[in-house]
Amino acid sequence: MDDLTSARWVKSSYSGDNGGDCVELAALSSLGMAVRDSKRPHGPVLRVPIAEWAAFRRSLKSGDFDTLTT
Repeated sequence: MDDLTSARWVKSSYSGDNGGDCVELAALSSLGMAVRDSKRPHGPVLRVPIAEWAAFRRSLKSGDFDTLTT
């Protein structure tokens, strides 16, 4: 399991300056991604294997989730 104390967390450039109400991501050395709520930096972290993260990104880009926002 990766030690997240030195993780480099990033937010989307689309987040703007809204006070931190965003999802943050960090690449893990074990070839995965970590996801957290920026409002709770010491709260739970979701760890996602790289293959599943890639599938999630492909689904986002292809519009698979677009019906969830309408």
